[in-house]
Amino acid sequence: MSNKVAITLNVNGAAHAVEVEPRRTLADALRMDCSLTGTHLGCEHGVCGACTVLVDDKPVRSCLMFAIQTEGTAIRTVEGLANGDDLNPLQQAFHEHHALQCGYCTPGFLMLGTAILESRPDIDDTELRHVLSSNLCRCTGYQNIITAMRSALDDAKS
Repeated sequence: MSNKVAITLNVNGAAHAVEVEPRRTLADALRMDCSLTGTHLGCEHGVCGACTVLVDDKPVRSCLMFAIQTEGTAIRTVEGLANGDDLNPLQQAFHEHHALQCGYCTPGFLMLGTAILESRPDIDDTELRHVLSSNLCRCTGYQNIITAMRSALDDAKS
């Protein structure tokens, strides 16, 4: 007897009908059931931010949320940022300002950055640093991530 629950995940504007155990995390459902592997799992404790996605336009740690909690919500992942081969402005800024090295944390930073761009376009540098510090990066030293974010924010204003 299976205790799986049939749900529909609305991810990047596409419906994904899946059957999941109630304890399956959103991160695992995205990766295993929707084949969207851009969401990375790092610590699986909500500390590192590599698994950050947007649920109803708010950044969440998908390793801490059950997939069944997202029924009826709009989920956005890093796969939904680009338009085909055309990077979105934040992805382009990360590329131009060398804001990644190994790239493992990058999807989480891009999704957190997307939330900042959309909800707080006038964020000051002190608050930007504070918000971005919620995600961990072991390679870059953060400065290029902050520079890329500031560039994308400034470009959005013009």
